[in-house]
Amino acid sequence: MKISIKVMIFFVFTTISLNAQNDTIRLKEVIVSGNRISLPISEDSKTISFISSDMIKSSPATNLSDLLQSVAGIDIRRRGTDGMQSDLYIRGGNFDQTLVLIDGVKMDDSQTGHHTMNAILSLDNIESVEIVKGPAARIYGQNAFAGAINIVTKKITDDSLNLKLGYGSFSNKKASIGIQEKFSDDASILAHIEKQESDGYRVNSDFKNTSAFIKSQIKNYTLIASFNDRKFGAENFYTSNPNFKEYEETQNSLIAITSSHSTGNFLIKPRVYWKRNQDMFLLKREDPSFYRNLHISNKFGVETNIVYNSKLGKTGFGIDVAKVYLSSNNLGDRDRLMFNSFLEQRFDNLEKFDVTLGVAISSFSDFKTQFLPGLDLGYDINDNLKIFGNVGYTYRVPTYTDLYYSDPGNEGNSELQPESAISEEIGIKYLTDSFNFTLSLFNRNSSNLIDWTRNSTTEKWKAQNFSAVETKGFETSVNYTFKLANFNQRFDLSYNFIDDKIQDQNVAFARYSLNSLKHQFTTSLNTQFFKYVNQTISYRYVERTRGNSYNLVDAKVSAQMNKINFSLNANNIFNTNYIEVGLVPMPKGNVMFGVAYKVY
Repeated sequence: MKISIKVMIFFVFTTISLNAQNDTIRLKEVIVSGNRISLPISEDSKTISFISSDMIKSSPATNLSDLLQSVAGIDIRRRGTDGMQSDLYIRGGNFDQTLVLIDGVKMDDSQTGHHTMNAILSLDNIESVEIVKGPAARIYGQNAFAGAINIVTKKITDDSLNLKLGYGSFSNKKASIGIQEKFSDDASILAHIEKQESDGYRVNSDFKNTSAFIKSQIKNYTLIASFNDRKFGAENFYTSNPNFKEYEETQNSLIAITSSHSTGNFLIKPRVYWKRNQDMFLLKREDPSFYRNLHISNKFGVETNIVYNSKLGKTGFGIDVAKVYLSSNNLGDRDRLMFNSFLEQRFDNLEKFDVTLGVAISSFSDFKTQFLPGLDLGYDINDNLKIFGNVGYTYRVPTYTDLYYSDPGNEGNSELQPESAISEEIGIKYLTDSFNFTLSLFNRNSSNLIDWTRNSTTEKWKAQNFSAVETKGFETSVNYTFKLANFNQRFDLSYNFIDDKIQDQNVAFARYSLNSLKHQFTTSLNTQFFKYVNQTISYRYVERTRGNSYNLVDAKVSAQMNKINFSLNANNIFNTNYIEVGLVPMPKGNVMFGVAYKVY
């Protein structure tokens, strides 16, 4: 790794004196929820990463996209600041192969995986983030090809009114107001609204964002509703022509009602939800008539998940039925009926062994039914040390963009077949109250991968099932929390290695696939030495399969004075030149000053 000397010197000297966490996270006791059988991380026989509310508060990140960059195996490819447009990759899988959920509600988009991150919430509304890596299709369905991320929304614990203001580089202005009221043990509500705008860090990179979130709980019923509106200059997001001043507007809405009922040994969780996404793109911002795309998708879903506890262990069963409608001037009017069901049995009464057998059935009105079997195995060497392994079959049907998109430089392919893969993983976990260590080795053999390809620069990009790919690698992480000066300190370190091998490539150029994080090294130090002041520093090194590499250092300092909190977030403080995707250079050093006031 060609890590610059000045970065290493800076890191060594600053890590002896920086940031903190207020509470020790007892990772062994953290329950991973999602939709299915809920288990503590220590008992789950998969690789799972967990980001707590304290980790979110101490992170230099100002949005979820930036926050996820610090997790081993997670590749966020951004086109601008503040997560303006971000693509999510897990362990080399692409943005169409990763599923995002909000409180267990699937946020997949039938138009394109580019919209997956449109639905992400403000960090102020997130309690924690659960990241399942590897074959998760048996648990969540076909879009969890390479993994899944479940965003757990904020718990309503008391009455409060919070105001926030921020100002930073590129005339970046941010304001929010959040209120929560707990009327009784059985009734509460949370409401939050946020606005942000910036002139942008380069030509045609300005943006205006508005987001709103509501969560209400009445007895055993929970309502969540979110709305995100984004308007942004999209300079060279999709083309290399300097005369095109591309522009895009997206809207994403979600309403979901979930309830929970316990009857004897049964836990039943029904849910109904509606998700809407709208995407409007102009190739020439000042000339809308030159080229304009408008896509509107609606997804209506009903699901029920059941867990039965018996002497054999836990039995999980679920059904999810959803209907998708798409209206588009480019892709046409489309609809798709989706049916997903799963059955799994966890045997955890086998002394030190645990075994989970399961199968999911996914059926689409325009594709064949698929069976997705899987197996998880674990062995507890002692109370803190566990070895585990899992294997699963996973697949993904093409998006409507893959199938039908057409413009002068791109052509979809209505003959595409679903992607499929067999994934395996073995690993070890050592978890205590103060020290956590994980190591896992993984392999994925994929067939019929879909990508936009061409054989020469004069040809159109065309969607194809172009290759079989073997993806293998390993990841490891260390988390250590310790006391110093009567405050908790936290040190995190992780490394991820991925090696992709194309078995039968027959194209010269592929747009999205096979530029994985060959090497990904991240570390952060959180310390606190004074009662009201804490600070964070984080470092990330990335080297991609195609050879480009870069180093990034971010930092945060915050001070609490009675009801007022002052913060300073600094990103890319050494002005690194780098690109994460396409032709879009990322911003150099930038800062955001913030002040938060808790009215009550």
